[in-house]
Amino acid sequence: MKRGEFWIAYVLLLLAQLLLSNYFHITPYITLSLLPVMVLCIPLRIGTIGAMLIACLSGLTIDILSEGVLGLNALALIPVAYLRKGLVNLIFGPELFARKEDFSVARFGFGKVATALFLSLLVFLLIYIWADGAGTRPLWFNGIRLSASLVASFLISLLTLGALAPDSRK
Repeated sequence: MKRGEFWIAYVLLLLAQLLLSNYFHITPYITLSLLPVMVLCIPLRIGTIGAMLIACLSGLTIDILSEGVLGLNALALIPVAYLRKGLVNLIFGPELFARKEDFSVARFGFGKVATALFLSLLVFLLIYIWADGAGTRPLWFNGIRLSASLVASFLISLLTLGALAPDSRK
């Protein structure tokens, strides 16, 4: 994927996240987020510091324009960017970084990409729900919210993989 195409898709998905955050409050048990998959799919030629900066700016954009709790998305998204390189290395192997290539479902298979996506969402939601509750919600509520949000965000994030991580062999 060309650089310009990725960033256009990234900005469009950021706008989609704004719509999700502002208009799709189904239940207090579900938090929908595309942000972890967006950060996971940042081109690997961008280092950890760059990815953390992009994650921080993306999270703050959502925080300022939609949810009202300044820093909540940024707080949960920066660790996803920090762990991105290690996660990609662990799941896809170090050759991606050596070749400066990006991953795709067609190249590595659905199972590996889904595992990386699931772990990214898990890190994001654990921090987000912990910080959002700030010790005021019971453990059972946070557990249900984590499970429901993980499933819902995972399913909606699968739809975005085609835009952010297309098959580079085409």
